[in-house]
Amino acid sequence: MQRVGVVEGAIGGAERFVSVAALFPHVAFESAGETWPDRIAPGLSILIVPVAATSGAEVDAAVKRLGAGVSGVQTVVVLRDADVTTTRRLMRAGAADVLTSPVSEPALALSLERLLTGGASSAGPGRKGGEVVALLKAGGGVGATSLGVQMTTLIAARGAGEVCLADLDLQFGAAAVYMDLPDAVTIADCLSSGANLSDTPFATALARHRSGARLLAAPREIVALETLVPAQIDALLSGLRRDFALTLVDLPSVWTVWTNQILREADRIVLITHLSVPHMQLVKRQLRILASQGLEDRPLTLVCNSLSSDQTASVSMKAAERALGREFDVVIPEDRRTMTAAINQGLELAAVKRGTKLEKVIGELAAKVAVTRPAVMAAISRR
Repeated sequence: MQRVGVVEGAIGGAERFVSVAALFPHVAFESAGETWPDRIAPGLSILIVPVAATSGAEVDAAVKRLGAGVSGVQTVVVLRDADVTTTRRLMRAGAADVLTSPVSEPALALSLERLLTGGASSAGPGRKGGEVVALLKAGGGVGATSLGVQMTTLIAARGAGEVCLADLDLQFGAAAVYMDLPDAVTIADCLSSGANLSDTPFATALARHRSGARLLAAPREIVALETLVPAQIDALLSGLRRDFALTLVDLPSVWTVWTNQILREADRIVLITHLSVPHMQLVKRQLRILASQGLEDRPLTLVCNSLSSDQTASVSMKAAERALGREFDVVIPEDRRTMTAAINQGLELAAVKRGTKLEKVIGELAAKVAVTRPAVMAAISRR
């Protein structure tokens, strides 16, 4: 059995100690004393220690200890008042990971999972990579996150394989709220863990919804859109493809270098809009941008969401399709009561009310999204 030593104050009080230990039942967690021990207990795999970045003496001592090293022991530094310079210095000195204090439980769990498994991939021999579907909005407020959540949970609930929703709307992502998973691991947690995103064990680290779907949540606080870069996206999608048969990626409603990268690497794109004159203009704009980026040949599913009789009284479907130069692939009916109840309770639609037209049509959309995955389609189609 692997053993993890924790210096007092590194991860919080006794409750946090017990909570983290419960996540790793096959690992022995033990106290390593009040301060960084001069001698490491034999057989220890990981040592977690606190360091204050504002104390030059503490940082110097940590660098010296890390430089000396202990064979077979990986040191995780929990850095108070963290800054980039100190973090890099500790990593160069030999820290296995540097986490910001106060460390969140998801970030700590991700770090320990990576170190305890040696960064091993959870993909089996010869396992093919899963598919990635990008959810693109024709402006904000079109219900893309609601559709993404319901597609993901529907696919998972019908036993169609491992499926994940990655909420990369860095500033206003709400999938964790819609799925009632407030403590879900976020993309910010993954980045702060110090691991290469392609090595992150998403299949075990991500929160599981009651339907069986996994969620990679948006950051809990608003962060700069430039937080992500294309190289990180490559690594992220590589890890998600490894661990899931299907990953839906909820994008922000703005274009960045890294959102462009996701669209280029996605197997399919789902463009979601409402029926209105302004939204048709936004759809045309998105289609022009896709064409200008050489993505016009990428499989694209055009969705008109939450269609009501009031909307069709103002703008006809035929007129909208003529303006766009193409038909809608899927039209989702408005059922605000059922969808709102599902969101408020963090449930899939069937758990709120079975057999609704809304559930049926979202099932049809999910089947189109997973069109190249026969097993997934078969499971979705079961009634």
